[in-house]
Amino acid sequence: MILPNKNYSNLKDSYLFYNIAQKVKAYSDKNPGKKLYRMGIGDVSLPLCDAVTEALHEAVCDQAKKESFHGYMPECGAPFLRDAIAKHYNKRGVNIASDEVFVSSGASDELGDILDLFDKSSPALVIEPAYPAYVDANVMAGREIVHLASGRENGFLPEPDDSIKADIIYICSPNNPTGAVFGRDKLKKWVDFANKNGAVILFDAAYEAFIEDTELPHSIFELDGARTCAIEICSLSKTAGFTGTRLGYTVIPKELKRDGMSFNEMWVRNRTTKTNGVSYIIQKGGAAVFTDEGQRQIHRNIGIYKNNAKVLMSALDKTGLWYCGGKNAPYIWLKCPDNMDSWTFFDYLLNEIQVVGTPGEGFGACGEGYFRFSTFASPEDTAEAARRLCSLLEK
Repeated sequence: MILPNKNYSNLKDSYLFYNIAQKVKAYSDKNPGKKLYRMGIGDVSLPLCDAVTEALHEAVCDQAKKESFHGYMPECGAPFLRDAIAKHYNKRGVNIASDEVFVSSGASDELGDILDLFDKSSPALVIEPAYPAYVDANVMAGREIVHLASGRENGFLPEPDDSIKADIIYICSPNNPTGAVFGRDKLKKWVDFANKNGAVILFDAAYEAFIEDTELPHSIFELDGARTCAIEICSLSKTAGFTGTRLGYTVIPKELKRDGMSFNEMWVRNRTTKTNGVSYIIQKGGAAVFTDEGQRQIHRNIGIYKNNAKVLMSALDKTGLWYCGGKNAPYIWLKCPDNMDSWTFFDYLLNEIQVVGTPGEGFGACGEGYFRFSTFASPEDTAEAARRLCSLLEK
């Protein structure tokens, strides 16, 4: 008899963004003439920058000539891209070697795959509200999950204490969905906790490029002690518009070892067994991101999204609603008005002003009563959504 993985029966009936898509589709079917202002899912609206598209075109031409054609790529990443990423870290004062960088098809894929490195008996700590895939990936694996709630009282940035018993610790900073960012002191407490208890931090740095405060760390490896307790998972999706192009990278220091085993060496073995690498064309496009011109161009686009955040924050300031995020992150996390639950507020915005956001309940129980806006829409749609929000909520 073929037995299914019965852990799947422990998942919620459907994924958060699937539920949103179904509600939006039902509304659009009933109201075909209504334009929607999508501030929900974190997909980008600006195209790839010129430096990237030029590199992609060059790579396609390379594949058309025998002398420059590439077949299978190295499973852990092309040397030219691993070197470029390591040098990017080095320029910021973070000592990372190229063979500590692993190229992936995106952070979402890697956040699930990386669990292969841990024994099934290792509990995972998820700080909530949290990106739903952290929980779902561990449910699928049959792993015990420790839920650590956060809230306004700690700025959605909780600190560790000795009551926490977990071997894997998820930290997302800047955070999705709250937009909160760990400062050095608070993040160092988690590093010290992990080293003291033999835990490993999975540091999701997908949104680090949106940090503008110079005192906030972009990488966990800016902190002493992180090289013996952390894996950093990064993405070019929001940084450089690769949501549809798919490219990310993971940093695993050679010092990270448990029970005599090297996580770096284990991941080499995992990737060489389970993948055939990311395509040459996509990696060439990714390498262009880390050139001086590429950095100028992607930060010009990021500046547009950050201005969207300012527009939305200005609107929320007028309504008097409490919120956090926005300044150093592409997400704004707000308290629903009049003690509405988050799905009721979702329906209210959709039906009254055709603005689509994300209900906080979908990010964990302590997200109930809160709501997330993404800043990745076009400036025109963002401005109109902000106007409609003011008109509705100032009432």
